[in-house]
Amino acid sequence: MNINATLLAQTIMFALFVWFCMKFVWTPIIAALEARKKQIADGLADAERAKHDLELASRRSAEILREAKEKAGEILVGAEKRGSEIVEDEKVKAKLEADRIIAGAKAEIDQEVFRAREQLRTQVSAIALAGAGKILGREIDAKAHNDLLDKLVAEI
Repeated sequence: MNINATLLAQTIMFALFVWFCMKFVWTPIIAALEARKKQIADGLADAERAKHDLELASRRSAEILREAKEKAGEILVGAEKRGSEIVEDEKVKAKLEADRIIAGAKAEIDQEVFRAREQLRTQVSAIALAGAGKILGREIDAKAHNDLLDKLVAEI
């Protein structure tokens, strides 16, 4: 065997092996690598978009939370204001009711004072007539007595 022929045969076999690998092995491997590269790039892009979306959602949720706190504060202020108004209204109503009760009580007191004065006038006039009757030494008749009492009450 000749070394040149062996070397030539090995070179031809190597060339056929390289051609076979490039035709049937290398192309699917390159395609698989390209597909994997594309998949990784898409995954990174999706991750970047998700990160951006998360940041936007975080900002939006913070904005919504801030608005909710502001609205809650406004509602609390409104409720406190309404509560104060209700308290003031009830104070006014209570004051009016108290004034009405006091006015009624004063009117009742005035009526009682008037009745007491009338009774006192009647009693004073009766005492005066009794005293006058004793002084005169005689009893005045009933009709004259009542007329005299009415006149005295009117004068007093």
